[in-house]
Amino acid sequence: MAKATDKAIYFDSSLCTDCKGCQVACKCWNNLPSPIGVNENQNKATAENPYIGSYQNPPDLNSMTRLIMRCNEVETPDLQKGVGLVFSRRSCKHCTDAGCVRVCPPGALYHDEETGFVAVDQSKCIGCHYCATACPYDVPRFYGEKRFIEKCTGCVDRVQNGLKPACVTTCQPGALDFGQRSEMVKKALGRVEVLKARGYKDACAYGINEMDGLHVISVYKYGLDVHQEVKEPKLSAIVPLSEVAKPLSAVGIAAVVAALGISFINGRKYDIGDFRYDEVTGVQTKHGEFYEQFDPAEIKAGEEQEPVHEISRRFNGDKRKGGK
Repeated sequence: MAKATDKAIYFDSSLCTDCKGCQVACKCWNNLPSPIGVNENQNKATAENPYIGSYQNPPDLNSMTRLIMRCNEVETPDLQKGVGLVFSRRSCKHCTDAGCVRVCPPGALYHDEETGFVAVDQSKCIGCHYCATACPYDVPRFYGEKRFIEKCTGCVDRVQNGLKPACVTTCQPGALDFGQRSEMVKKALGRVEVLKARGYKDACAYGINEMDGLHVISVYKYGLDVHQEVKEPKLSAIVPLSEVAKPLSAVGIAAVVAALGISFINGRKYDIGDFRYDEVTGVQTKHGEFYEQFDPAEIKAGEEQEPVHEISRRFNGDKRKGGK
């Protein structure tokens, strides 16, 4: 479970106005580019239909976007217009039991000790994409020719210097907050009670127990279904398999190294130049024991031929040690 000292980001969907200030702040702080062509971010658009009919932009996380605000239209018979907009935050949820951390071979993904956030050391990433397979929220994306990982880090660099995550600092209506995880959980539960008292019977808090505790605590005004949240996140089957494979891989590597060492030691017992290996028969003999003279007439059609480099050497009278 999450530690008592862990930090968390708080998100309240009932206060969010979908201004996308958090998305911009994320890009600015992390130096993430963004296409600037008309509708270029909306990768589901076509030339015939340049608009996808949604304020959500871009449609999903990508190699240049760590955070998006989802915008869904829902029927609201109780409202005059009959249609309402539901906003949700989509980014890394920083699981305590993080499958991505458990499957990462080089340790590029790890838990930051101070916050509990899942941080990234991109210099260690090998582009294996195991983390994408292991994530129950489909968060990791990849960039560059080698396809290195790209995802939210919780701005651990800012937190370590006494600052809040970039997205939190720019949220004007107060839909985002940051602090001790226990305090964010308490705040979320209190907000849910307020919303239920106002008639939002499906309002709920999310992230308290999921994946042994998330470090993004969310308040969903309309419930999990409407906000398109994962109800029962589970570790991918690849996680336990990878943990079994890791020690086996280590044993295999150790065996290869040992075999190479033995081969090297044995090789020091003789000068390779004193020996000849017949690639046809597989026999190893000292130079001079075979073929003192070369008679081309001895070669018959259809017979196995000795290696070209041996024929060339004896035919030209090369007597050099180890000559080829």
